[in-house]
Amino acid sequence: MNIRVFGEVDGVPVVEATIASNAGAVAKILSWGAVLRDLVVPTPKGPQRVVLGLNSIADYLAHSPSFGAVPGRFANRIAEGRFTLDGTVHILDVKPGEKHTLHGGPHGYGKRVWQLGEHTSSSVTLTLHSPDGDAGFPGALTATCVYRMIEPATLRVELSAVCDQPTVVNLTQHAYFNLDGSADILDHELMLNCDFFTPTDSLLIPTGEIRAVAGTPYDFRKARTVRNDSGVTYDTNFVAVDQPGEDGMAHMATLRSPKNGLQLELHTSEPGVQFYDAAKLNCPVPGLDGAHYGAHAGLCLEPQVFPDSPNRRHFSPCVLRPDEEYRHVSEFRFM
Repeated sequence: MNIRVFGEVDGVPVVEATIASNAGAVAKILSWGAVLRDLVVPTPKGPQRVVLGLNSIADYLAHSPSFGAVPGRFANRIAEGRFTLDGTVHILDVKPGEKHTLHGGPHGYGKRVWQLGEHTSSSVTLTLHSPDGDAGFPGALTATCVYRMIEPATLRVELSAVCDQPTVVNLTQHAYFNLDGSADILDHELMLNCDFFTPTDSLLIPTGEIRAVAGTPYDFRKARTVRNDSGVTYDTNFVAVDQPGEDGMAHMATLRSPKNGLQLELHTSEPGVQFYDAAKLNCPVPGLDGAHYGAHAGLCLEPQVFPDSPNRRHFSPCVLRPDEEYRHVSEFRFM
């Protein structure tokens, strides 16, 4: 375990923790946003960086589109910035100029300093306390994020939360993956073990329909390139086919680079995954090793409950009550 000060936010130090596997996989985690800033995995051709990241806390504050963050209290979108729970309407923070709440609002968990807890050479724990009424969400909530490096090259992310009043929770890992360092991921091959997706309107709010992927540009049941002839770009929630197994997880997705053969499998406890192809990405500052992050420079596979679930009773359950624990486990397995 290696800890260093990465910068500060409003006078509060931001630290970076480095964890590693014996096989040579290395992850760098920031206390700001519980951000996965860097991840390098071993390959037969040498170490390969597989995520997008920035070089300073100033760059993250000014320019990060949730690179590697843990958004919350509710990741993804809530329509109209409001929901009703147990008969009470809750009005949420919304970014100026926008209509809906995204990733918990403009000051969500992915933009705050978390508290560094227990850490070893291969794991690190971060916690965040969110008071009652925070960004409009009811109840005080304590969130915990544990990153673990499992041999030879698996990053396990354990997200949990407890509350003192009924609330809604949806935490995720928002890494942007690029398995070969190319300028874009359009030639990466993606398989999603999902028979259905949740269509959205022009503002990316789910319509409420759960539609079959068959015969649509959203059919990734057999691996194919992200590049397609339909003109469709992706910022879409897909619905898991398999139920979690004995380990509490199901195989949700496989991503492969034909350029170097590196493959990523996503296994998760969650019922959905947001596939985002970063079509609008254009980061104005250099990324790791000076890389320019333009359109499609990485892609996101965000395990989650469905977007706008607080307003859609037939979507995945998202209510957390004081006698319960929210728990989300995902593994990103590189091979």
